[in-house]
Amino acid sequence: MLAGMTARTAGDLLVQLQLLSRDIELVAAQRLERVGTSLRAVSVLRCADREERTQGELAELTCLDKSTMVHTIDALERAGLATRRPSREDRRARVVFVTDAGRALVAATEPVLSGLHDSVLARLPEADREQFLRSLAVLVAGRSPEPVSTAERAPRRRSAR
Repeated sequence: MLAGMTARTAGDLLVQLQLLSRDIELVAAQRLERVGTSLRAVSVLRCADREERTQGELAELTCLDKSTMVHTIDALERAGLATRRPSREDRRARVVFVTDAGRALVAATEPVLSGLHDSVLARLPEADREQFLRSLAVLVAGRSPEPVSTAERAPRRRSAR
């Protein structure tokens, strides 16, 4: 499928979404590396700071397997960016809390991520940008509530810094 072609099949749509997602992830990772952090660390911190969530819930939200999430939270704890405490509902589960240093790191990444947001949307005509964002929100809100299991494992992401 060539760039600029409209997705006519589910396969075309899948390829186009993967290409766009990978492009955005790579640029975000490069830009965040320049400010001393990783996309994984920022994603976990942002998700953990919105509401009380367990490691398992964060793993699902950030598309990380549970063992990668444990390593990521270990690194965030060592860096003083997050802490873990037993859940009030289930003492076997650990809830992740973002520290003030973690919030400061996320705040420091906002200009980087805002610039990326602007550069991605600049690819669209200005009149189409808001509709694209609304449509994207609808598609994301309609995703499967349960993780889909496949024989193939998702690729592992690099460790948090």
